[in-house]
Amino acid sequence: MNYCSLLKEVRLVWLLFFLIALQGIFSVFAAAMEGTIVFSSDRSGAWRLWTVQADGSGLSQLRNMEVEGHDVDPMFSPDGSHVLYSSTVGGTVGIWVMSADGSYSQRICDGDQAEWSPSGSMITFRRDGRVWLRQLKSAKERVLTPEDWPLCSGPAWSPDGKEIAFASRWDAGNGIYVLNSKGGSPTKVYDKKGACEPHYTPDGSLLVYETESNVCTVKPDGKKNRMVTFQAGVQRYGRTNPKGDHIVYCQGATENGPWELYLVPIKGGYPTKLTSGGSDMNPDWK
Repeated sequence: MNYCSLLKEVRLVWLLFFLIALQGIFSVFAAAMEGTIVFSSDRSGAWRLWTVQADGSGLSQLRNMEVEGHDVDPMFSPDGSHVLYSSTVGGTVGIWVMSADGSYSQRICDGDQAEWSPSGSMITFRRDGRVWLRQLKSAKERVLTPEDWPLCSGPAWSPDGKEIAFASRWDAGNGIYVLNSKGGSPTKVYDKKGACEPHYTPDGSLLVYETESNVCTVKPDGKKNRMVTFQAGVQRYGRTNPKGDHIVYCQGATENGPWELYLVPIKGGYPTKLTSGGSDMNPDWK
């Protein structure tokens, strides 16, 4: 075999490897594009709830309410039929629920930053700097965090419903903690770089959280802390897709925005821009 023939075969082999790798990349990318993302946006004026398909199609406002106030922090119910969110409609900050098609909405209680329990029968939320739990059917409430923990935020259920992760601010800055959903003493997970906004991955193996400028992951026991986003600007509000292999987050040139949504593999990689125009924040993926 002469040199030219050998070179052609080598090129064919490399081309085959390239096509196989490219097919794998496209398969992963296609998997990441499944599902619906709900988020808060000011693209219509006031902050309202919008949805978009994970492939970037079907951008739609959930409900066009001609009322004073803003809607933020949306989260799909476990079965995807409803959206929990915070709103200032009516003049005070409260927790509301809306049907996933936007056909109706109802105020639940005072507070904000609410999240469904895995069963959908309860919510955890923030009120007066404390973490609360509320039974939706009976409306019974109780405070979860200790009395001497006054600056708590962003509570999130573990997938098995046994723990609540949340952020709390002390003199050194924000840190992430976990607490048994029945109560007790919080356990520190990570308290560096202004860590806050923790959310469990679907299998409960990781917490996705934000620092002052990046989206990161850490195990609930505080081990294997790693940065996922490295882009210029500020990245915040990370949530995983139902498979737990990708993260949707918002990115702004500065901490004042304007914000746009991006997707990135949870293990890190090149991000894909999902939205543009207006300012888009607080995404949740179902």
